[in-house]
Amino acid sequence: MASTTPLPSQPSPSESPSGSPSESPSGPTVGFDLDMTLIDSRPGIRACYRALAERTGTHIDADLAVTRLGPPLVDELAHWFPAERIEEAADLYRAMYPTYAVAATPALPGAREAIAAVREAGGRALVVTAKYEPNAELHLAHLGIEPDVVIGDLWAEQKALALREHGATVYVGDHVGDVRGARTAGALAVAVATGPCAPAELREAGADVVLADLTEFPRWFSDHRTDRSGSGPDYLPARA
Repeated sequence: MASTTPLPSQPSPSESPSGSPSESPSGPTVGFDLDMTLIDSRPGIRACYRALAERTGTHIDADLAVTRLGPPLVDELAHWFPAERIEEAADLYRAMYPTYAVAATPALPGAREAIAAVREAGGRALVVTAKYEPNAELHLAHLGIEPDVVIGDLWAEQKALALREHGATVYVGDHVGDVRGARTAGALAVAVATGPCAPAELREAGADVVLADLTEFPRWFSDHRTDRSGSGPDYLPARA
């Protein structure tokens, strides 16, 4: 299970996340997952797992590991390391990660535009991820994606802690765990079919909306803001 580091306090209406004076947002606060929602982290994570395997002398099927991204790192490491070595392996992986994973990881199509759509509506954009927070921040800085807040080390229902803290009314993710986090927070669950979970699986988990990818988000978001129907149009038909 992901660690539960203390969450940053929600800025007051007169302060921005950095503490500098700012006006209250006039639009909604929208949360986004990171891996396979905003970024295609498979190339970088694959490279880091291969380096970890070489460093530790432990077999890791990196190609398999990147097909099940979403849950915390320690959940994946449990497939390859005995329980008494998982914490040590996780620390080593996180330390190696900036060298092997950040430059190798591209933004997914529509990622920048999705953040921009929230900003243009006068809202705030959060990134809430199970990834180690310093490494999440490195990815976003490298790609020039600038959310208002980045919160790491939270998975599935734990994400509701941050979403509630910051008043998010929409959460966008690619995994059924993201859907559970959104629903626990009472936020609209918007799923993108860019990760390991098929559209039908995301719907079965309770997603209110399923988009093919983030290129569809600005149009959906505009429609949602206009009609206030609670879910807006559902662009992607279910498939097994």
